Amino acid sequence: MPALAAAGYHVIVPNQRGYGDSSRPADVTDYDIAHLSGDLVALLDHYGYDDATFVGHDWGAAVVWGLTLLHPSRVNKVINLSLPYLERGDRPWIEFMEDVLGSDFYFVHFNRQPGVADAVFEENTFQFLRNLYRKNVPVTEPQPGNVWINLARMETPLGDPIMSDDELAVFVSAFESTGFTGGLNWYRNLDRNWRLLADVNPIIQQPTLMIYGDRDPVARSERLTEFVPNVEVISLDCGHWIQQEKPEETNQAILKWLDQRDAV
Repeated sequence: MPALAAAGYHVIVPNQRGYGDSSRPADVTDYDIAHLSGDLVALLDHYGYDDATFVGHDWGAAVVWGLTLLHPSRVNKVINLSLPYLERGDRPWIEFMEDVLGSDFYFVHFNRQPGVADAVFEENTFQFLRNLYRKNVPVTEPQPGNVWINLARMETPLGDPIMSDDELAVFVSAFESTGFTGGLNWYRNLDRNWRLLADVNPIIQQPTLMIYGDRDPVARSERLTEFVPNVEVISLDCGHWIQQEKPEETNQAILKWLDQRDAV
């Protein structure tokens, strides 16, 4: 935020629904891509902008992809980290994941066993977040069960922390206040999102910067340019938490790319 603001950009960073001090509707369907992207459009309307450049990481990237498909006129450029464009395919995403990755895969588990992971995370909030926000995590043999529930119950964290104890305390305090259900409801709309995107043009024409971490376990897209033809791809030597692990390099990559686009 400071780097972009110092370069003259107006930076808007919302707590999206389900998180922090934002709203936490009770209905699962209130967290689908229509609502999540609608929130961002409403922010543009509130500040009086016709369009903007949107930056997203992981789930934030998923929302930016969906926003650009549903409201293409409101997005002038896309910058996404970690999570590439997700092809829609012929089958709902959770159904496909269940067949390929099994019922314990965390996306599937969150959908098929609602409330279970929520309770485990709330019982182990500090331990879960401390174990989640790590870098340089060594490769280990897969364990049976839901990997996130296993993470929440793991007493000794792997790798190195990506934030200080004071920074982590902010996250812990927030989730102790809100719980995890709002955030997990994002996962519980994946098949609904698949249906909502059925009739939209799947090609994203906006100039796009895709930033990968070389050691990120999230799979890269082998057909990214087929769906995002105006994409530039760069990689940084880091894991999943790209902007936390490589803040200076991330800022420089984004600012350089924006400068090049604005000069055209």
